[in-house]
Amino acid sequence: MRRRGRLRADRGQVAIELLGMTPTIVLTLVLMWQCVLAGYAFTLAGNAADEGVRAATAAPRGAARQGACSDAALRHLSGAWRDGASVSCGGTGFVTADVKLKVPVLFPGFIDFPVTVSGHAGAVEEVKD
Repeated sequence: MRRRGRLRADRGQVAIELLGMTPTIVLTLVLMWQCVLAGYAFTLAGNAADEGVRAATAAPRGAARQGACSDAALRHLSGAWRDGASVSCGGTGFVTADVKLKVPVLFPGFIDFPVTVSGHAGAVEEVKD
C-alpha cells in the first residue's frame, strides 16, 4: 500500500517537466536555425563571387567588366538576399570579386543582423585575340 501511494504522488511530473523544458527546446531550435542561416549566407556570398568573377573575366576591361561582374553575382542571389548585397569587382590581369551579404534574423528579407559575411573570388583574365 505504501508503494502505491508514492506512485500517485508522481502523477503529472512528466507534463510539468515538459512544460518547463519547452522554452529551452524552442530556444535551441531557433539558435540552430540562425547558425544555418549564417552558414548559408557564407555559401551564397562565395558562389555569387565565383559567378561574378567568371563573368568579369570574359568581359572587356572598364565599366563593362564591373557591370558584367555585378549583374552575374546578383543574378545568383534570390530577392531577399539580393536587397542587402554589395558587389565590387576589379583588377587587370587577375580579376577579383567581393560580395558582402547581411545575415538575416530568422527569415531572409525580414530583419538583418548588423553583421555582414563576405565571399571573395579571383581568376585570371581570359586572353582575347
